[in-house]
Amino acid sequence: MNLNLSQFLAQNGGAVFATLGAALATLLAGIGSAKGVGLVGEVATGLMSEEPEKFGKSLVLQLLPGTQGLYGFVIGLMVLGKITKDLTVANGLGILMACLPIAIAGYGSAIAQGRVAASGISLLAKNEEQNTKGIIYAVMVETYALLAFVVSIMLLGKF
Repeated sequence: MNLNLSQFLAQNGGAVFATLGAALATLLAGIGSAKGVGLVGEVATGLMSEEPEKFGKSLVLQLLPGTQGLYGFVIGLMVLGKITKDLTVANGLGILMACLPIAIAGYGSAIAQGRVAASGISLLAKNEEQNTKGIIYAVMVETYALLAFVVSIMLLGKF
């Protein structure tokens, strides 16, 4: 059976758009987290060469930008549970739109959180007693990823 693109989308468009949403949520939030975690890891590695006893405290800061990737992954899994053969194009587009908050905010906030956490590593290197303040600064960036995650969940509940 030969189908042109419009026929294919008419028959499978809902699943295609929903799958695209799951992919974007997972990929963009994951890429942002990888960049953020990588940035902090670079800075923390320099600290480890001088003060390896600060590994545990630096690890907390390095892990923080990774949460956005987890949020995107959860949204991706939630979408996979909604994809059926008879999913309408309208619902598939709605699911795609529901994935965009965590995809976009997750990407940007993970990178921003990585920068803040990297500065927290510098604070840890200079004044270990102030480490908690560096963590608090980094966690503040997390707020926007959490808001986007909640909005994505709420929007997915509509489809």
